Amino acid sequence: MKKPLKILVVRLSSMGDIIYTTPVVRCLKLQLPNAEIHFLTKAAFKYIYEGNPFVDKLLLLEDSLTETIRQIKAENYDQIIDLHNNLRTAIIKLRVGVSASTYKKQPLKKWFFLKWRWNLVSAKHLVERYMEAVEFLGVKNDHQPINYYLKQQYELKDLLPASHLPGFVVFIIGATHFTKRMPNEKVAAVCRDIDLPVVLLGGSDVQQNGNVVASFTGIKTYNACGKLTLDQSVFILTKAQKIMGFDTGLTHIAEAFDRPIASIWGSTTPDLLGVWPYEAKNAQVVGIDLYCRPCSKFGLEKCPLGHFKCMHEIPNHQLVDFANQ
Repeated sequence: MKKPLKILVVRLSSMGDIIYTTPVVRCLKLQLPNAEIHFLTKAAFKYIYEGNPFVDKLLLLEDSLTETIRQIKAENYDQIIDLHNNLRTAIIKLRVGVSASTYKKQPLKKWFFLKWRWNLVSAKHLVERYMEAVEFLGVKNDHQPINYYLKQQYELKDLLPASHLPGFVVFIIGATHFTKRMPNEKVAAVCRDIDLPVVLLGGSDVQQNGNVVASFTGIKTYNACGKLTLDQSVFILTKAQKIMGFDTGLTHIAEAFDRPIASIWGSTTPDLLGVWPYEAKNAQVVGIDLYCRPCSKFGLEKCPLGHFKCMHEIPNHQLVDFANQ
């Protein structure tokens, strides 16, 4: 009898990219039921796979790459599936010395898109391109949404003020770079016209942004930025009537739940990154066509042309209508 495969899937960062590996891991486990599936990532992102029933073991990248490689070698894997494809994972594959399959990036095509507007980038979603790395195993895409598993259940009354219960809209205002975020005054204008109370979600880095928005909108907007754990924030997403959010990890995680989502894009575009909402039937992409967009793969600290039209000119009513329908 042929021994079951022992497979290591690798994606080191970041939140959005890792969440889109979950369909690959799920398909591997369900379609190769005797296989043992391990996942390697950075410690900062372990929460994405903690509690995931399709992973048999979670490995974390050590400060020393040599120590990481030692741990990988000790597991005696049959196959590495590299869904990151950078110098670090190349070194891992070379030194571990087992069969490996690697996700194909498109850096040159993305450069042409950004520099000359030659759109040669694959029209496939990132999940579909990840899936190409496991096709040789006979594994096929099941076309189901991404997975995220809450670490525990919470009570909304412990996380939100009574004024925002039971029905509310979530606005995810966190994003790493300025050009991915809508100006505070515009967020406030949208929130003012939404019928239901609004909960602002994001990390401590946008807590002050949330304070500014709340100062314009009064008690109908609750700024939860920086006050909750990620798991608590995700729990709130599962209870929201509607979800609006920028191009950031928490917005992508929201796709794991059957909630209506408006994914808002400024300087970046989902076509460039291949990360529009995946198999999320109640999701839509919000953004406007501009000659200068996209200007970056990951976002910038300011608009290169100074006008920031990609966010300023998104019609407020588009988001208000989405929230109020």
